[in-house]
Amino acid sequence: MVTRKKTSRGTRSAPGREIIIAPSILSADFADLKTELRRLERAGCSWVHLDVMDGHFVPNLTFGAPVVAALRRVSSKLFFDAHLMVEAPWKMIGDFAEAGAQQITVHAEACPDLPKIIRQLQRLKVKVGVSVRPKTSLRRVEEVLDEIDNVLIMTVEPGFGGQELIPATLNKVRRLELHRQKHGLKFRLQVDGGINLETAPLAVAAGADVLVAGSAVFGNGRVASNLRALRAAASEAPRLRGAR
Repeated sequence: MVTRKKTSRGTRSAPGREIIIAPSILSADFADLKTELRRLERAGCSWVHLDVMDGHFVPNLTFGAPVVAALRRVSSKLFFDAHLMVEAPWKMIGDFAEAGAQQITVHAEACPDLPKIIRQLQRLKVKVGVSVRPKTSLRRVEEVLDEIDNVLIMTVEPGFGGQELIPATLNKVRRLELHRQKHGLKFRLQVDGGINLETAPLAVAAGADVLVAGSAVFGNGRVASNLRALRAAASEAPRLRGAR
């Protein structure tokens, strides 16, 4: 297994739980990503979420490993969280690890031999993530939960930013949180899609540790104040959990 290290700073939502906001650069200014990374650093952000799309697994097309390598030259501090929404991810994960991605998440739907891909990622010494789309059963990941570092629940259909969170997807987060507690597992629970001031506390109350947020961070250009507001919203989760 990949050795887990404390790599980020976040909000304490409950005893022992650190909530991380992972801004998605899909919503950043692609004409000036260098400045956008600097703004995240100044705002006290420690993660950045890299949405890699190939135009086949999802209908959108974003960027590849050379862009990630360029971003790594800009920042040695940010934790690079690469989400590969691609067909045949095993063909490119080595390139993203070499480019500086510290966590690489592949889609269960794109991996006919998921345990093999997990072993490949482990050999690359990166944190290992597996994602599922909204309609994909958790059975696709249940047997590997003790081998991975991160489970990414898509709370929208992947491919485009700015969508609204699908409420039913939080049931998957709840089920995984119960499983994690019951079996004493250490994987992080990440959600991606439709995270904003209203949905962030709902996701955390369901059990999420990492919130991927795009337009809620970059939308109006006020990155620092947006991050503060999201952290404050996430801190409301214990109150919501107690009200259930």
